[in-house]
Amino acid sequence: MHRHAKVSTYLLLLLAVAAAAAPALAQSPAVGPPLRPGAVAALDVALYTAGANLQEASDTSRAVLATSVLRGELAELLGPALADSAAVARRVSDPRIRQVAGDQACYVIVACARAVGRDLNADWVVMAKVSKTSNLIWLLTGQLINVATGEIVMDDSTELKGDPEPMVRAGVRIFAERVARAIKERASGQHAER
Repeated sequence: MHRHAKVSTYLLLLLAVAAAAAPALAQSPAVGPPLRPGAVAALDVALYTAGANLQEASDTSRAVLATSVLRGELAELLGPALADSAAVARRVSDPRIRQVAGDQACYVIVACARAVGRDLNADWVVMAKVSKTSNLIWLLTGQLINVATGEIVMDDSTELKGDPEPMVRAGVRIFAERVARAIKERASGQHAER
């Protein structure tokens, strides 16, 4: 009988600890409230080679690879919160939106990226650029922008040294993970304030 009372007390203590920990786990920034579909628009990754000591036809494939990795990683981390890439591409080429960029490429102009985000009713827009310095040195820059306020929440710059393909993959993957974490943390913070 005495042993049964000890086990019951122990179980009650475990249940109390679990119940106390549950709200903290539910509010974890890593999880946070679900984002609405299409809340995040990711533009294609731009390519800049004007400063490179050697320009090659294969350079374009680095931006294509970076775009694929960025969208793939964000889709995995954010699910339906990532806006459809075809819808983003239509907005980027829309003359009304290109006007915001002075008819320049929208991919590297914050005002144009925000216009794309607004047109898609997105909360966030992600821009990135790969720049070639030499065959073995590339630079990845990326921004996470709050569409409503224009705040640049993240402004990353990473030098990628070595074989370009694996370095671009790794650099973009890390950038995408940081973007997703920042968005989820902001969403958790806004959810907690309500």
